Amino acid sequence: MDNFIAARSQMALSLGFHIIFSCIGMVMPFFMAVAHFMWLRTGNENYKNVTKAWSKGVAIFFATGAVSGTVLSFELGLLWPEFMKNAGPIFGMPFSLEGTAFFIEAIALGFFLYGWTRFNRWFHWFTGVVVGVSGIISGILVVAANSWMNSPAGFDYINGKYTNIDPIKAMFNTGWFSQSLHMTIAAFAATGFAVAGIHALMIIRKQNVGFHTVAFRITAIFAVVAAILQPLSGDISAKFVAKNQPAKLAAMEAHFKTEHYSPLIIGGIPDVENHKVNYAIELPGMLSLMVNDKFDSEVVGLDKIPLKDQPPVAVTHYAFQLMVALGMAMLGISLLYLIALFKWKQWLSQTWFLKIFVLATPLGFLAVEAGWTVTEVGRQPWIIQGVMRTADAVTPMPGIVYSFYLFTAVYFSLAIAVTFLLSRQIKMVPEIYDHQPLTLKAS
Repeated sequence: MDNFIAARSQMALSLGFHIIFSCIGMVMPFFMAVAHFMWLRTGNENYKNVTKAWSKGVAIFFATGAVSGTVLSFELGLLWPEFMKNAGPIFGMPFSLEGTAFFIEAIALGFFLYGWTRFNRWFHWFTGVVVGVSGIISGILVVAANSWMNSPAGFDYINGKYTNIDPIKAMFNTGWFSQSLHMTIAAFAATGFAVAGIHALMIIRKQNVGFHTVAFRITAIFAVVAAILQPLSGDISAKFVAKNQPAKLAAMEAHFKTEHYSPLIIGGIPDVENHKVNYAIELPGMLSLMVNDKFDSEVVGLDKIPLKDQPPVAVTHYAFQLMVALGMAMLGISLLYLIALFKWKQWLSQTWFLKIFVLATPLGFLAVEAGWTVTEVGRQPWIIQGVMRTADAVTPMPGIVYSFYLFTAVYFSLAIAVTFLLSRQIKMVPEIYDHQPLTLKAS
């Protein structure tokens, strides 16, 4: 493994771990705030117990997210010094603001964790809301910085020099809205299904059923709404990619030939050498319709992209297909849940129905990882789209492969520690008076 591959692998590993921690850190405070609000309104101790249990989970993921995020910030300078030298003054603002949002989030979380008997109860609830809002803002700011790499703005690149820098324009580049929207909804869907699946499993095992039924209801609603909205945000993102990154779109769809009435490819194995996709299902004209709203419109294929500027087709295509397939699976489960909620309420407490959510526990995070693979691998060979190549940004320092091994060990150790802490936390769920399942009613 050479230094370039080692640097990319280390960054991929770090992002792959951090994105899970950050998604949960963005979303869990909202679950916690809803449960807290319901306790304040109803006085039901189930909601209070759920709030306290989730607040401990929020603290765990806040700490691990802070560690993994700090490591990432150091890695940017360690692995990609040429990139940071030129890009830092341009897109540094969202990172600085993200630090401010993180600071506010840390203070609000401290207030919430230690304010149960010290604050007015509604102010205490409000501090939990601030934790969630700060986390969402923090995530959006980081995604805005990443979107700048996909759609660079706020500067002029003349004779190898970056001039006329405008940090505001860089932060609010053409891709920030679509990418932030898609990522935020994905975080709610992934975390919602993961947490709902865990509580569904506890209900099946008949452990603290009242507690886990309340938790399942809250998280399932968030997951269902997010999964239904996700295809809409995906359509917005696809249109942006088609306009600004045609090479990425062509790799996502394994679209080798520029043509009108471009077919949508479902599945298949890309044959890059022969410029075709084997064993795929083709829907004539659907790709043209999806990206340009016209069946007869032209979609740029890889034949119009110089070979040196083409991303890895197979990895990008498989990751995209996996993301879409998992998104459709979550959408199907969501529609089933709505049918149960409004028509067949008896399903909600039946084992077969709960098992579906148990099986869906990892789907959202697998989709998130696949989506970020599409975002990052699909941009290659550019670290700044159309401006700087990834190979030109990597550090000349030798021995990066050893750094990769070290960070791999650190992240896997961190994952084991988090798994242990969460497992212990789930087993420490407080016993409550009512162990009977609650009736899930439409509200």
